[in-house]
Amino acid sequence: MDFDKALNEFVTFLKGAHKASATVIAYKKDIAQLLDYLKKAGIANLKAVRTEDLNSFLAVLSAQNYTAKSVSRKINSIKTFYRFLALGKHIETNVAASITHPKFESKAPRILSRMEYRALRDACREDVRIAAVVELLLQTGMRIGELSALTLDCVSYSFIKIPAIEGHTTREVPINRAAKDALEKYTKIRAKAPTSALFVTKTGRPLLIRNIRTAIDRYFKIAGIVGAKVNDLRHTFIAHHLAAGTSPVLISKLAGHKRIATTEKYLEFIKNLPIEKTKLDEL
Repeated sequence: MDFDKALNEFVTFLKGAHKASATVIAYKKDIAQLLDYLKKAGIANLKAVRTEDLNSFLAVLSAQNYTAKSVSRKINSIKTFYRFLALGKHIETNVAASITHPKFESKAPRILSRMEYRALRDACREDVRIAAVVELLLQTGMRIGELSALTLDCVSYSFIKIPAIEGHTTREVPINRAAKDALEKYTKIRAKAPTSALFVTKTGRPLLIRNIRTAIDRYFKIAGIVGAKVNDLRHTFIAHHLAAGTSPVLISKLAGHKRIATTEKYLEFIKNLPIEKTKLDEL
């Protein structure tokens, strides 16, 4: 199999596995970069690639000042690509199996203080749609992709049914009074639309992830919140409730973590944080 065909089939494989669109794009870019390097190195086909060639590529990245975290991410892409090749019997030996990740320290998640998330609420209060978006993200800990996939049918009086997307299973998360009030205000002004998407633009089209991210980034700036991103609202939900003494098992279930260990990692990040005790329905 030639390089271009392998890349195209790999992308098709990722989409068939319901990988997130951002993941597919990132993996495609990483593997295209690798294959371009191999071509320039005079390697004609996949069967001719050795482990040494892959390590040489990674060494070049390090020499070009890629961070250890970036290199590690590209290694994930390469290992996934070679597992795909081995599964399809396009190669005889998985030469990526022995590649090791560089060591690096994971950056602690950005957790908004009570003053910060209140400032964010105040900043977007007059924007009823984004105020509802922010409230849902803060009060449920759902992912931005999950929020953009919500439909009108996902909302009930006492909970949100989060759809199964990007390899995650569906789950039901209770909503508190703050989230209910925000949703009620939004649904009253929601534009008439042919789509069942919960959040739509003024012209009735589904609100895309990039639209949500851009809007919230703007309100972070207005609120004077530095160094925060949309996903930090999810971190904030998890961290504040763990700091309040909520069971990691419950938070893991609500957040949709596949492993309890993912939730428990937050425990080390909240030890020295000045987070006020908060009940589950009072964030």
